[in-house]
Amino acid sequence: MIMAERGSSGLLMASAAVTRTLPAEVREKLAELELELSEGDITQKGYEKKRGKLLAPYIPQIQGVDTSLQIEHRIQTASQANPAGPKHNKSRVTNSRDERFRSDLHTEAVQAALAKYKERKMPMPSKRRSVLVQSSVEACTPPDTSSASEDEGSLRRQGRIASSSPYQAQPRVEHWFNKVIQGSSTSSSASSTSSHPGGRSHLTTNATSSSAATVLADLMAHNQIDNHSAPPDVTGLSERSMHAERPQVASVRGIPRGFMQTSIMETADGVPVNSRVSSKIQQLLNTLKRPKRPPLREFFVDDFEELLDVQQPDPNQPKPEGGEMRPLDGEPLGVVTNWPLSLLASLHRWGTTQPKSPCLTALDNAGKSVYTLTYGKLWTRCLKLAYTLLNKLSSRNEPLLRPGDRVALVFPNNDPVMFMVAFYGCLLAELVPVPIEVPLTRKDAGSQQVGFLLGSCGVTLALTSDACQKGLPKAQTGEVLTFKGWPRLLWFVTDGKHVVKPPKDWHPPIRDASNEIAYIEYKSSKEGCTMGITVSHSAMLAHCHALTQSCGYTEGEIVTNVLDFKRDAGLWHGVLTSVMNRIHVISIPYSLMKVNPLSWIQKVHTYKARVAVVKSRDMHWSLLAQRDQRDISLSSLRMLIVADGANPWSISSCDAFLNVFQSRGLRPEVICPCASSSEAMTVALRRPPEMGVPPPGKAVLSMNALSYGVIRVDTEEKLSVLTVQDVGQVISGARVCVVRVDGTPYLCRTDEVGEICISSSTTGISYYGLPGMTKNVFEIIPVSSSGAPVSDRPFTRTSLLGFIGPDNLVFVVGKMDGLMVVTSRKHNADDVVATALAVEPMKFVYRGRIAVFSVSVLHDERIVVVAEQRPDASEEDSFQWMSRVLQAIDSIHQVGVYCLALVPANTLPKAPLGGIHISETKQRFLEGALHPCNVLMCPHTCVTNLPKPRQKQPGTEVGPASMIVGNLVAGKRIAQACGRDVSLLEDNEQFLYMQDVLQWRAQATPDHPLFLLLNAKGTVSSSSSCVQLHKRAERVAVALMERGRLNTGDHVALVFPPGIDLIATFYGCLYAGCVPVTVRPPHPQNLTTTLPTVKMIVEVSKSVCILTTQAIMKLLKSKEAAAAVDIKSWPLILDTDDLPRKRVPQIYKPPNPETLAYLDFSVSTTGILAGVKMSHAATSALCRSIKLQCELYPSRQIAICLDPYCGLGFALWCLCSVYSGHQSILVPPLELESNASLWLSAVSQYKVRVTFCSYSVMEMCTKGLGSQTEALRLRNVNLSCVRTCMVVAEERPRIALTQSFSKIFKDLGLSSRAVSTTFGCRVNVAICLQGTSGPDPTTVYLDMRALRHDRVRLVERGSPHSLPLMESGKILPGVKVVIANTETKGPLGDSHLGEIWVSSPHNASGYYTVYGEEALHADHFSTRLSFGDTQTVWARTGYLGFLRRTELTDACGERHDALYVIGSLDETLELRGMRYHPIDIETSVIRAHKSIAECAVFTWTNLLVVVVELEGSEQEALDLVALVTNVVLEEHYLIVGVVVVVDPGVIPINSRGEKQRMHLRDGFLADQLDPIYVAYNM
Repeated sequence: MIMAERGSSGLLMASAAVTRTLPAEVREKLAELELELSEGDITQKGYEKKRGKLLAPYIPQIQGVDTSLQIEHRIQTASQANPAGPKHNKSRVTNSRDERFRSDLHTEAVQAALAKYKERKMPMPSKRRSVLVQSSVEACTPPDTSSASEDEGSLRRQGRIASSSPYQAQPRVEHWFNKVIQGSSTSSSASSTSSHPGGRSHLTTNATSSSAATVLADLMAHNQIDNHSAPPDVTGLSERSMHAERPQVASVRGIPRGFMQTSIMETADGVPVNSRVSSKIQQLLNTLKRPKRPPLREFFVDDFEELLDVQQPDPNQPKPEGGEMRPLDGEPLGVVTNWPLSLLASLHRWGTTQPKSPCLTALDNAGKSVYTLTYGKLWTRCLKLAYTLLNKLSSRNEPLLRPGDRVALVFPNNDPVMFMVAFYGCLLAELVPVPIEVPLTRKDAGSQQVGFLLGSCGVTLALTSDACQKGLPKAQTGEVLTFKGWPRLLWFVTDGKHVVKPPKDWHPPIRDASNEIAYIEYKSSKEGCTMGITVSHSAMLAHCHALTQSCGYTEGEIVTNVLDFKRDAGLWHGVLTSVMNRIHVISIPYSLMKVNPLSWIQKVHTYKARVAVVKSRDMHWSLLAQRDQRDISLSSLRMLIVADGANPWSISSCDAFLNVFQSRGLRPEVICPCASSSEAMTVALRRPPEMGVPPPGKAVLSMNALSYGVIRVDTEEKLSVLTVQDVGQVISGARVCVVRVDGTPYLCRTDEVGEICISSSTTGISYYGLPGMTKNVFEIIPVSSSGAPVSDRPFTRTSLLGFIGPDNLVFVVGKMDGLMVVTSRKHNADDVVATALAVEPMKFVYRGRIAVFSVSVLHDERIVVVAEQRPDASEEDSFQWMSRVLQAIDSIHQVGVYCLALVPANTLPKAPLGGIHISETKQRFLEGALHPCNVLMCPHTCVTNLPKPRQKQPGTEVGPASMIVGNLVAGKRIAQACGRDVSLLEDNEQFLYMQDVLQWRAQATPDHPLFLLLNAKGTVSSSSSCVQLHKRAERVAVALMERGRLNTGDHVALVFPPGIDLIATFYGCLYAGCVPVTVRPPHPQNLTTTLPTVKMIVEVSKSVCILTTQAIMKLLKSKEAAAAVDIKSWPLILDTDDLPRKRVPQIYKPPNPETLAYLDFSVSTTGILAGVKMSHAATSALCRSIKLQCELYPSRQIAICLDPYCGLGFALWCLCSVYSGHQSILVPPLELESNASLWLSAVSQYKVRVTFCSYSVMEMCTKGLGSQTEALRLRNVNLSCVRTCMVVAEERPRIALTQSFSKIFKDLGLSSRAVSTTFGCRVNVAICLQGTSGPDPTTVYLDMRALRHDRVRLVERGSPHSLPLMESGKILPGVKVVIANTETKGPLGDSHLGEIWVSSPHNASGYYTVYGEEALHADHFSTRLSFGDTQTVWARTGYLGFLRRTELTDACGERHDALYVIGSLDETLELRGMRYHPIDIETSVIRAHKSIAECAVFTWTNLLVVVVELEGSEQEALDLVALVTNVVLEEHYLIVGVVVVVDPGVIPINSRGEKQRMHLRDGFLADQLDPIYVAYNM
């Protein structure tokens, strides 16, 4: 049990450590010094000097540390500790209570905690100006609304943390030094070596001098600007360069790779960046030195499951050591001879015998008395109402109400008279009143839940006053609106003119108190559900009896009540017990308190009230308005009931209030805190002084021990202590015990915190209509450790956490609703609020409005702090306040804050009496509807249960031979597959050059139409037959030879819009023996970004001539172009608009098929410009494979909606029609921007069976036409003709997009089997293509967690962490595919993940680069397996994938092998030793909030950067930060480093619809994205 000494200041919890103190004379001198400083008789500097001298002999010298340095830190902490103390600091009032519980001291404790962190610089979030708009709020408003708990008013929670004596206001040097030496670790031992009060600071054995030196070194390190070339590794695993195997190709950014040792940093791609962003990220990395991790036991990794770290209990954590507590009984209820048999009997008695006696005085907003209700009036008005309700309301000749029916009471807080009449009127009529708040709008916080309560109680009638009814929102008909979630109600106004006088012979039955329900009080739970607590007539009566006895109420007393009279203590004291004792209640409305916080004190003075019922906030507010306190006396008070005395911070309000008002007659002993809850009603109450009870107590408890649920008395000068006052003795007639919070209700030990339970006739009896919850709360049987029940009577849980202290005093340390269990330690929301408020509260937080709650992310609770900031706060202020709050909470509670959000003043949802509606705030946070103006996330410090990073075991690599043997032993085939064998086919006539094919077609079928080009209207803008194309090509060839004087083999850039000119000039180049390079023309509106790419391709391809149209030629030489590139260095530019009408003397014949035919340039998604060489042989083989796969003949028509500049798009557009003779309907994708239905209408009009498109086209159709399918059907668009619609891609199939496309256009006849994908890459532009025959593409589901470990694990559809993957089409004829291990280059087995290697006659023959680095990339095009078939030459695609043999059969009757593509190796992110594919993280992020339109991720120095496009108002930007961080943590076990919110369209996308993540990264680092908001997660 706690050792307790009686003393004037209550419980002085003594501790042995106090003995080691400074000599008495030194302490006296120090006290004098402190006094001189506070009186202003000595300067700060002089004070420091003298104090330093006094303390010098007692401060141990730390090796290598100069005392001046210590003093310097001392100054720094002191000057920051409390710049503006309250004015009454000077006159030191001495009284029996200690004045150290004032807020400055809590602030000081917090300041001292912050001193440690002073030097840590955090990067400030950057924000677009438009997001900085402040909400205009009336600049100066009287104190109004509150912080933490829902019914709390504004409160600066003070003095939970105190220093040990008045002269010690500033934390001392040695104390601070010790703090530093323990470092800012969040481990539980952090505050174990703090010095004792006034004592010599002692360093424990573990904090030796060497550790002191390292700490100082660390401090110095914080001050230095980091100049290391590589930022520290945050993830615990350095990022392995992904480019070791596949060096980059002709980087678009061509900058030498030297590192510059200046403020310029280098991106992982070797691009030096000198920008604001990078320095911020550097700052961020510096603050993240290493995530804090609690000690872990051995960690087992299951083969597939990534286990989250399970936090092992700290071996040093405090454990309860006391004996088992015994239930505690309050004094028995006394027997009173003339005690009424029910409350109504009392009402009848006073109403008839003392009709003139005042019952209730109502005040207006000016504080004037509006009306005094007498007991006689109350009785007659209740009679009228009861009679009217029972007899005058009917529907269909049936009475509307029957005894026992529930009736809603809707009265505003400034109308207690009408409420009281309605309440007792219902009781007289034997109806059950359900008091609720007035719903002001349809969207009130929690209003829906109230509706649910009314519905479940079966309420059909609502009573209200005339004024209130007029103010309710109405429908057009004049009826009151039905609020969201509410049942239909009949509204009845209870004012005089609507009620009828009962006949003389009508008397309502006044029965004895029974167990029938008297009234239902509502309560909101932590989750925001509203429950109705039923109170029986007998409990109501017993509670009044117990309160009368415990408070010593006497007949005719005057009581002022500031509380809400509809529920809780306001109802119990001000409406029920008052009638029992004929008390006169002065009711102070909340609206008056807002205008004049002193009003209740003035009324106590005016009416000479004996009792006042208030909350801490009312006491606190009255302190803020001291100037009008002069002529006030509180000497009449015998009892000041503090209804929320159970709140840990109430002690500071009580003490501060006493400090000020003791001189005005307030006696210390009249302050009576009480503890209550809606379910249990009053639990404990400090008795008034005349009852001869033991003196009040005070406990100073260690926060750390409390977090483990253990009570440990602490020295007050520690930073992390909680000071609580007792809430008196158990209420009369009740029995109380303390039980474990979770599981079976075992009794706690005496030094253990648990939930207080009460067994009494005064508690509520149930939650209305919720029998299961009722059983768990109202009917629990506590058991002893042996399992024996403690009592035969059931107990009720009070939801108060506390313990029984010495003298049988009850102490409460928190509420179940505010309990947050973070890594098995318990923290109280209110305590965290108090700490946050102590950080410069009045300067920053608007009216002290702070909400603290926890959200569950990644299997643990995470703490979220939301505060309203003052309207005039600057960005700098906000950020500084936020970083200091984080540090303070970390120091004092040893717990990390996951998210800190600031919202504009007056925007948090309010509870009925102005407090913050916590559950609604939490709901908004989780839905992304909070709209903060500042956010700081700290996942790096909080999230300590991530799986261990995967470490590759060195030296355990399995060799390729063992792998093959392993597969054979396991009965697995080697993953190898091929398309149809072309060598056996009959059309294998001799090889054909493309220019010969065109010439032959021009002679054989001159008028056969090859191409139709459609414009945006869907009409044919140009077309070409075989002979027209041939003739046009000839004229181009002549121009090249004559005007361009080009030689055979020269490279020519073709810069044309998509059209027939492009095709004709391509063949013209072949006719002239030149090598064509197709280039996308620059965009006239966007020259600065598109023109440099054109220039680069022209330069890298060594083109000696550019062929283009006159319009583009002008553009290339224009002034605007000159701003983007050097236009003087263009090679010769020829336009093809008017060509000489000449025939070419002879068509060029290449010497052999391996001669270069054309160059294919493309920018990969990693931002690399790569040109590949296509020989004549490969070009012909490519066309032949496609012809066979798609069964293309001259009689066929295909529609192509692709860009014609590279890859398969170019081949289909320019080559295939000429080779196969089919007609191509060309639809330029750009035209879809003005007419989204162009492509589908063309497909329908020409009855096309085979069509090709890109993902961007498919997306345009899905988004643009999703809602217009009906209109398209009316225009006769019919897609039933389509057999195959292939999406041309170089990525993993986007299954969600293809499925939604199929679903949307199913109504237009599109077959669900028609849509499929193709796969190609730089080394081979067409590896897979669904074609017209063969089995449908199959879909498998992969375990995403196994995939991160480079493993394929197939799971069932819908299983958690599953990823759907569609086969990428059928392998083309002549193509062979093998899956190889990226490291050993050995072949892998079926369903194993590896790099896809391809061997085919149409492989490209190599990269064409300006640097001539072909040697580097030779292995991309000609590599061999290290084992098995070592003869075949393969090309490496750079894509990860796997082959899987399916149950289906292909055209040749063989089992079908499906190829699944996972993604590009260059794109993967290696984080925490695992391989992530950006698309997987992006998919999760896009699902996180409806306003996220697009997302891209990349890494920078091991930080994961997530860029999201916001489709919505900018005020939603900051909502996304937390949601993005949450979803990536939950689904990928990764911590997001930076969240960047940008406008739609900022993420660059190439013509194939692929995200250009590296371009985006460069833009971000060079600060070119103009982001709306950038959040750096700490």
